[in-house]
Amino acid sequence: MVSSAHRLDTDVFVIGGGPAGLAAAIAARQQGFEVTVADAATPPIDKPCGEGLMPDGIDALADLGINIPSGDSYPFRGIRFLSSGTKVDASFPRGNGVGIRRTKLHRLMSEHAAAAGANLLWQTVVTGLHPEGVCLGSSVVHSRWIVGADGAHSRVRQWAGLDGHVNHQQRFAFRRHYRVSPWTSCMELHWGNNCQLYVTPIASDEICVAAISRDSRLRLDAAIAEFPEVAGRLEGRERTSAERGAVSATRKLRRVYRERTVLLGDASGSVDAITGEGLCLAFRQAILLSECFAAGNLSRYQARHRSLARRPALMSWLMLTLEHKDSFRQRVMQAFATEPRNFAGMLAMHVGVLPPLALAGIGLSVGWNLLTL
Repeated sequence: MVSSAHRLDTDVFVIGGGPAGLAAAIAARQQGFEVTVADAATPPIDKPCGEGLMPDGIDALADLGINIPSGDSYPFRGIRFLSSGTKVDASFPRGNGVGIRRTKLHRLMSEHAAAAGANLLWQTVVTGLHPEGVCLGSSVVHSRWIVGADGAHSRVRQWAGLDGHVNHQQRFAFRRHYRVSPWTSCMELHWGNNCQLYVTPIASDEICVAAISRDSRLRLDAAIAEFPEVAGRLEGRERTSAERGAVSATRKLRRVYRERTVLLGDASGSVDAITGEGLCLAFRQAILLSECFAAGNLSRYQARHRSLARRPALMSWLMLTLEHKDSFRQRVMQAFATEPRNFAGMLAMHVGVLPPLALAGIGLSVGWNLLTL
């Protein structure tokens, strides 16, 4: 609800107070703009996800002035793929990733946004756009710019007439937490016939387990049963959260702004959760958008938005290619196991240390290994 103490004029009005919206608010405050954020929820806001941040995501948070305390997270050194008895892993080329509960991340970001001077309106419903700003019931907040950061099913995107897309696919994800010590220093991705299972360490005695598939009926218990090694480790362990589900969408929009309204995060298009890059992408978009506000040029945001999404979209396509045919995936896994430096190169490209052009050399090496297996 909006009290009379709240200022009803702002430079930037952000609709959506999740991590993407808070990142937009923090970045805009770094540029000196007055910022208001509105969200119907009460913090901390949760969302089912794998809860792993890659090193590039941690770097993006640091650019926003946020450092994750060690007591709120758990480090992992790299990524491990497992498929039908074959496993391969690699360490990140620099730094660690961290596992962190989504609620803890949201608390950190909301506290930082408030400390930076953003006006946070929780339990506040935005009812529409107005020629001079946004509508909060019968009130109008005058705003120079409006940021739609209200997620994959964005109402702002519909209100602004930006809902036209050139690509849209979706899969289904379910997540739960378990009281168990992490058994590896990596975030694990287990490949199965019907789904992928992600295991992320988030504390010294807790892990996050998430399953993603194209089957909306596949729940977490059935997915875990496809992976006997993981099922054995979780048997009898305390479940520290209820199972929650979400949709993982791949969406590319034709346009991400119109006049004063601009989209950010999942509202502006998204990559499949298999990459783990959704948050990092939103943080980078927020920093870019604040620079475009400072320059008074949203057309630059449109062009750079596409370039920011290029690497995550490429990685999503590559990884989803392994989903479709089990025999092909197994041969690729064997090729990675034979020449682990190729897997390390893919991971380096994934986190932005190597450019996408490096894929050509990695692909040739993997292709040669496939021929000789």
